[in-house]
Amino acid sequence: MVRFLLTRIATAIPTLFLVSVTVFALMRAIPGDPAALMLGDLAQPGQLEALRAEMGLDQPIVVQYLYWLGDVLTGDFGRSIATRQPVLPLMLDRFSVSATIVLVAVFFATLIAVPAGMFAAWRQNRAGDIAVIATSTLLLSIPSFWLGLMLLLIFGLQLGWLPVVGYVPFSRDFGSALLYIILPVVTLVLVESGSITRMARASTIEVARLEYITHARAKGLSEATVMWRHAFKNAFAPTLTLIGLVLGSLLANIAVIETVFTIPGLGRLLVDGIYARDYPVVQGCMLFTAFLYVVVNLLVDLLYPLLDPRVTA
Repeated sequence: MVRFLLTRIATAIPTLFLVSVTVFALMRAIPGDPAALMLGDLAQPGQLEALRAEMGLDQPIVVQYLYWLGDVLTGDFGRSIATRQPVLPLMLDRFSVSATIVLVAVFFATLIAVPAGMFAAWRQNRAGDIAVIATSTLLLSIPSFWLGLMLLLIFGLQLGWLPVVGYVPFSRDFGSALLYIILPVVTLVLVESGSITRMARASTIEVARLEYITHARAKGLSEATVMWRHAFKNAFAPTLTLIGLVLGSLLANIAVIETVFTIPGLGRLLVDGIYARDYPVVQGCMLFTAFLYVVVNLLVDLLYPLLDPRVTA
């Protein structure tokens, strides 16, 4: 297990390095001078040059990258150009908001989609299976931003059951916070349930064809017992991989939902940083989300031996 963990960490390092190089290069390719943005239009030439020298922008781009990478490795992601706040605490504060919504959404999506996929596999080529496939295909076809806007229109504006936009921390008011995250969570649950359902169905059908399942049925066990006691673990392993990918993807791409619902999460911070050309914030958010994606998938790989003893790390 330790050797496997060290191997995966070693393979993740080049990925994060390439991400850092790409993000740094792309940010430098965007038109605009961070020093000029900070000082405004009334800045004097001498002030502009002094600030550029202070920020290291007068150095070659390779030197700038090495300085930035060295700071990142010590936990210093720089300061936001727009707010002058340290980037790392800012990201961690916003990440707690995004993580709450994503984790709750993935939990409920899994809770709904995995049983639905197994039911469809159990009723393969029958009415129940066709209904589950049709529903999951429809959910896969709906853009998340459109679905979020429709939910806002119906439940927020027309019915007035839920708040339209905004966010309240759970530490301030648990009840109000719960109301504010219902629509974002429901949107993500509906959008991601389709892919998880189809994967659960496909993996269950494949496992159901194995000999030990046939043997269990021959012993007179009920179909429900065969499915949940004998087929579930092996069928869930491929689905778990997809759930890990979904979780990592949502953490990286939640900007759309946070923009629709005006939630102050990590994705919204990234969008605001792009609009403001806030280089440290954008670079930090991109590298942080890449790191999260790698960590999530590493944790999923480590769970495989627990689901299937035949898999060794």
